[in-house]
Order: sequence, then C-alpha cells, then structure tokens
Amino acid sequence: MLKRLGHPYLLLLVTALIWGANAVAGKLSVGHISPMMLTLLRWVGAILVLLPFAWPHLRREAPIIRRHLPYFVGIGFLGFTCFNALFYIAMSYTSAINATIIQASMPLVVFVGMFLFFHVRVTPLQVVGFLLTLVGVLLVASHGHLETILLLDLNRGDALILAATVVFGSYTILLSRKPRVHWLSSIFAVSLGGALGAVPLLAVEFWAGRTTVPDAQGLAVLAFSILFPSILSQALYIRGIELIGANRANLFVNTVPVFGAILAVLVLAEPFHAYHLAALAMVLGGIALAERGKRGASGAA
Repeated sequence: MLKRLGHPYLLLLVTALIWGANAVAGKLSVGHISPMMLTLLRWVGAILVLLPFAWPHLRREAPIIRRHLPYFVGIGFLGFTCFNALFYIAMSYTSAINATIIQASMPLVVFVGMFLFFHVRVTPLQVVGFLLTLVGVLLVASHGHLETILLLDLNRGDALILAATVVFGSYTILLSRKPRVHWLSSIFAVSLGGALGAVPLLAVEFWAGRTTVPDAQGLAVLAFSILFPSILSQALYIRGIELIGANRANLFVNTVPVFGAILAVLVLAEPFHAYHLAALAMVLGGIALAERGKRGASGAA
C-alpha cells in the first residue's frame, strides 16, 4: 500500500506534518493525561489497531521476527518508549514551537551516527547544512541568547527535548538496519517493544503519585496519538528510510518546526518571536544545502 502513495519526499513531508501536530497534542495533554500513562496507552492502542491488519504478515514472517525479536523490542523501547516519555514530560516545561524547532537537530545526530558506525560518507555541503541547522536549534534552545549555551542555562523542557532528539536519532540509525519484513510487521513488533518498555515507567509514575487518568481532552489526545503519530507517521517514516536512506530521510525532520510553529500559533496561540523566524530560516536553509549535496554521499541503507 505504501509503495503506491508516491514520492518519498511526499511521504516524509506528511510524516513531518504529523510530528509537528504531535507537539501541539503533547502540549494539550498536560494536566489531562500523565506522560507515562499516555506513552503506554498510545502503544497498546496502536497494537490493538494494527493486529487485524498485521496478522497475515506476522504469521508468514514469524521465523524472521522471532530471530530478530530482541532488535525489534530494543528499538521500540528506545524510539517509542524513551523518546515519547522524555517528549511528554518536556511539554510541561517548554512550548510546542521550541519543541519542534529543537527536534530539527536530529539529522545531525543521524549524520554523526551513520558516519561513526556505518561509515556512510557525506559531502562538505551536507556538513554545512547540518551545522546551519544546529545553529538554528541552539538559537531556539537559548531563547535568542546564545551566550546561555556556554553557561548551560537551558530551560528544563528544552534540555529534555534535546535528549529525546538524541534518542530518536539513535532509533533512526538502528532502523536503517531493519530486517526486511513487511512494514505492518515492523510497526507491530516495534510498537510491542514500545508498550513493554512503558510498563515499568508507568509503575514508577504511579508510585510517585503523578499518574493522571485521562479525561475527555486526554482521551482525544490519546486517540490522535494512536492513529497518526503512532501508526501512520511511523509507517511513512520507515518507508521513507527504505526508499532514500536514513541520512537523507531524516533531513525532513527539519520541516517539523515549520508545521509545528504554524499549528502552535493557530491552535495554542503561542507567541512567535523573531529568533523563531531566524531559526526556521536556518533549519530550512540547512535542509536545502544538505539535500543539494546528497549526490556526493555514498547513499543510504
């Protein structure tokens, strides 16, 4: 089905739109459903929705999945549990606009990881693009005052988003070496890892007395999170990596802040500052430069 949806750029832009909307949903979840409750129920819901569709592929590919089950569960815990736990906690301390722009540093994480671990070559123009993106992210994280970076005086939420970005970048690197199975089998197996990993985190949250049972708004955020960020965007992201590789596919994360900023202003009425505009120009310029330099890279696995 995904093969008929068109160009990989379109798939990855839709992914970025959903992730931008997810930052808004994460902000709307604050006070209506606790972070670990949302993380666990999100992946349990995804498993239940996916099971009828994935079952034929799971049966056919059972030997491969069993052989690689530690891999699927491991990346599910890393990319689905840890990322979302950090992300949802961070949304109590930072804005949706900041969250989406800071996530634009993810291609830099992927670039460094793919080079160090898999020796994927990059061109000088790609390096310039990545560095330009990084400056834009630091501009947002420092709220327009880059000197605070040297003082390590960052908002707690922004620091958590940076940590979450490193986590998801690592997930992307590992995803580039995914066993060749149907995308429904992949999403189901990784979602299973995400759900299993969230159980102990919810237990800790409950023990600390910080669990919030979802109300109507929390349930609405949960439903959105299950159908769009958990299932559709992950399927599109996996397919995009299959088509053009992790380094190039992850560059489209740089469009997340564009969608996220627009939605945050329209839906949450968050203020949009001059440094946000400067940062957006940098991350968009970064993706343009890096994508122009793709032809000199050694491609993608």
